[in-house]
Amino acid sequence: MQAGAKRLEELKRFHSLSLYFRKRYGLRVHKISLDAGFTCPNRDGQRGRGGCIYCDEFGSGSGAYFRGQSLKDQVLQSLEQLSRRFKAQRFMVYFQSFSNTYGPIKKLKGLYDSVLLDDRIIGLSVGTRPDCVDEAVVDLLASYRQRGLEVWLELGLQSIHEVTLRRINRGHGVAEFYRALDLAKKAGLLVCVHVIFGLPGEDYQMMLETIEALSQAPIDGLKFHALYVLKKTPLETLYRRGEYHPLSLGEYVDLVAEALSLLPWSVVIQRLSSDPPRDRLVAPEWTLKKNLILSAIETTLVSRDLWQGKRRGEKWPRKI
Repeated sequence: MQAGAKRLEELKRFHSLSLYFRKRYGLRVHKISLDAGFTCPNRDGQRGRGGCIYCDEFGSGSGAYFRGQSLKDQVLQSLEQLSRRFKAQRFMVYFQSFSNTYGPIKKLKGLYDSVLLDDRIIGLSVGTRPDCVDEAVVDLLASYRQRGLEVWLELGLQSIHEVTLRRINRGHGVAEFYRALDLAKKAGLLVCVHVIFGLPGEDYQMMLETIEALSQAPIDGLKFHALYVLKKTPLETLYRRGEYHPLSLGEYVDLVAEALSLLPWSVVIQRLSSDPPRDRLVAPEWTLKKNLILSAIETTLVSRDLWQGKRRGEKWPRKI
């Protein structure tokens, strides 16, 4: 490891995914995001119509499936690009778009199996909704652990507040999240939870209450997202009417810094900001400036002498 990288590793004030991978594998590991053409039960009528108010037709993904790109091609292309650009040595395939456990078990197994086509793939991560998780799903995912893979279930909670989940047309409640989490942990799966800051109707205290609740839950990872407005979504309509106001960069940075201090150091922070599609983004523009966001968060942690776990009385490890 180069001296600069070593110094950076020593100074990190949060448990990042890159540090987690480096500690576990001693290699550079990257995730390969996939679009398998799923949908969600609050889009197809099972739980509702229209989906979450912030989600467009691509389901927070790349839209690769709708462009006709097969899963195999998505994997092979990413393997080549990530190896060349980032010198990645190992990979984790990540089913990202929509709800990737929403379907018959036989179909799910076929899709998951189809992307394990290179010996450098060491893990499987599957993003989904809590109401799309049952015993059959977690048993299927757990079977990949027996094949030597690291397996993560990524659960979209977004908020711990029932009123917010109803407002954004989420289509499930908090109880279903805890049920899915319990099933996953009993099956031996690693669980990463997605949280969105800036949801309509939520104030600073409500957003941190979500983090406080998760700090008491047996989760292994967390992804922070700043809510952004996409074209052709119900949220865009609210925004155009002046009924929704996105967070400012400063507000978001302040929230994330405080949230990190509430979380146990053991929780792997897999994401600190969103990756909005530039061509479909309405607002806020600052969400496109990922490097600026990350730098601002790290600067704020230093200036306030905060680190992940500080509010819990945990000491900053300083070295990973």
